[in-house]
Amino acid sequence: MSRPKYSEALHTPDSLRHRSETVSGSLPPLMLEAEHLAATIMLGHHGRKRSGMGDEFWQYRPAEVGDGVRTIDWRRSARADTPFVREKEWQAAQSLMIWVDDSASMAFTGGRDRPSKLRRAQTLSMALAILSIRAGERVGLTTLHEPPKAGNIQLIRLAQALMDPVEPDDYGSPVFTQMPSGARAAFFSDFLGDTAGVEKALTSAADRGVKGALVMILDPDEEAFPYDGRTVFESMSGAIRFETLKAKGLREAYIERLAARKDALETLCRRTGWRLDIHHTDHAPEEALLWLYHALERVR
Repeated sequence: MSRPKYSEALHTPDSLRHRSETVSGSLPPLMLEAEHLAATIMLGHHGRKRSGMGDEFWQYRPAEVGDGVRTIDWRRSARADTPFVREKEWQAAQSLMIWVDDSASMAFTGGRDRPSKLRRAQTLSMALAILSIRAGERVGLTTLHEPPKAGNIQLIRLAQALMDPVEPDDYGSPVFTQMPSGARAAFFSDFLGDTAGVEKALTSAADRGVKGALVMILDPDEEAFPYDGRTVFESMSGAIRFETLKAKGLREAYIERLAARKDALETLCRRTGWRLDIHHTDHAPEEALLWLYHALERVR
């Protein structure tokens, strides 16, 4: 059994190129699903809604790309070589940063009756963005060089960025970005690559008071390892290839390593104040989205 190479995966129904061509047709069902879930969730818990509390000072932070000139505190900046922004509490508390792993491994699906891991990650992240923005929050992607924003136009920007085709590596790592202090974050990936990037991102986020959730998305075949006999294992990009005549003999070692990876992620989350969910693509996306909302409420 061989996994398709990345060049072949580009032409599958779940490929980035295909989704880029059909994004206008796929977003309406996604929004309807988000609206249905929004009716069952207390959206008011996510934002600072009461009048007067938005003026509370949060902290000074170094100015970043995308900050407007009016946001710079020139009196504080005069005491240093770097311009500083006076950040208010509501600006940090209402910010959500999202990272979606678009590496080649995320294009995998073990069956035509279920979406690729990437498709599920994009669906969940967009649903989360829709619900958050409608709750009065600002949402951004770690891959965009601009601060999180609110409004329906931002939803269009996020969808376009998520659907933008790329030539990825085999495995992804969170894009390191200076997230707003006190913000929340959600990372979507299979987390099967090197964990060093994940550890760096979460520890750096924790240093800025940013907490959030990891959603580990796996195909059920990756969980059960249902391979037997002669099997050819190939990375989605084709860079790594391994052939065995006794795939069943690898099952126990594989399952142990996968369990160890989950334990390592769980330990990292406990250490940094984040939370972890394991989601399988043969399960309903509503389960993961509902878990995300409750998880992000708890890390406030």
